[in-house]
Amino acid sequence: MGKVIAMAGKGGTGKTTTAALIVRCIKEKKLGSVLAIDADPNSNLAQSLGVTSEATIGEILDNISVNPQNLPSGITKERFIQHQVQMAIQEEDGFDILTMGKPEGPGCYCYVNNVLRGVMTKLIKDYDYIVIDNEAGLEHLSRRTTRFADLLLVVSDPTGVGLKSAQRINELAKELKFEVKKRFLLVNRFNKNIQKEKIKETSLDYLGSLPQDPEIENLSLQGKSIFELEPNTQALTALNLLGDQLWKRN
Repeated sequence: MGKVIAMAGKGGTGKTTTAALIVRCIKEKKLGSVLAIDADPNSNLAQSLGVTSEATIGEILDNISVNPQNLPSGITKERFIQHQVQMAIQEEDGFDILTMGKPEGPGCYCYVNNVLRGVMTKLIKDYDYIVIDNEAGLEHLSRRTTRFADLLLVVSDPTGVGLKSAQRINELAKELKFEVKKRFLLVNRFNKNIQKEKIKETSLDYLGSLPQDPEIENLSLQGKSIFELEPNTQALTALNLLGDQLWKRN
């Protein structure tokens, strides 16, 4: 079974960029197959990885929930959803990506969401690593993808507000009964003025920090892929030093 790394963090902390960096590291280290799941409705992970999303799960849910009469004959709804999800996976150079998107239709998604969780459970078995870029709260992840992760990586900026948000995310994960083996805090754009007691208050294991990296900021402003980042940049170097705890498989 693959190792599931679920990302979380409030907006602007750099969790999507961090998720993309993790995918790049796994690919370049040739650690195994990796599926990147963009579970943030803003769908920025694909862009960070230099990919244009061709189809989203949200569109599949809309089509099935709003127009159930369009299901092909001779196939169950469950099998049809499984097929559609498989078709939505994009095969890229060294990784695959699945974009969740956001349903917009008025239909009921209870059944399709339950089936989708089953499909995701199967996908976890098909890859060595699954990196899920989740939105700020964990409801989206719990509702649509999987309620299990080997590692929950909460990304925060060094501010008191950011660390308080990280603490709340950790509490929310517990409230949702999200099964996690390890919970880590990663402080992005670290500075020396960070209050260490605030880190402890999150009740997350402190993984470490990434420095503010102007090269990543420039890349983001230009809308370029994380793969265009030079290998010796500060953030990528720092992440590689922390990486054993992220991608080591038990």
